[in-house]
Amino acid sequence: MSATADLPELPITFRPRRTRVVLLSIGTALLVVFAVIAVLLPGGSGSGSWNVADRLTFVGTGLLIFGVLVVLSRPKVMVDQAGVTVVNLTVKRRLEWAELIRVNLRAGDPWVYLDLADGTTLAAMGIQTGAGKAQAIRDARALRALAEVRGSAAEDPRGTD
Repeated sequence: MSATADLPELPITFRPRRTRVVLLSIGTALLVVFAVIAVLLPGGSGSGSWNVADRLTFVGTGLLIFGVLVVLSRPKVMVDQAGVTVVNLTVKRRLEWAELIRVNLRAGDPWVYLDLADGTTLAAMGIQTGAGKAQAIRDARALRALAEVRGSAAEDPRGTD
């Protein structure tokens, strides 16, 4: 896929869509369930009654679970003319094409790893095998082809894996 004609149109975003849909759907459903439970708890005074703080604790727990699932659904890799933006769980990093040396997705890797010009490696969790191995391979090849054409990967004597 190294021919320029085979390159995807930019801008493009790679993200595990099914995983995102499942996580956000489960999070929404759990939030609704916790809110409904909070509303349906018996009120009043005496033994077995639930006060406002108890109800808010249920809603807060639902919000906490929803928040965690939103963070887990965050990873993506955004590619444009100027470079690549990698959004992982809590970190977002912008890379210029010249910083990207190689795109790796080896057998057994959970997601793509990017070898950078400063000698470090950056996980790109937006392209992950858990969401579909064939799709991850296609996305990794597309990103690799873009890196070869636009970045310093074409000048790297080690090549790509």
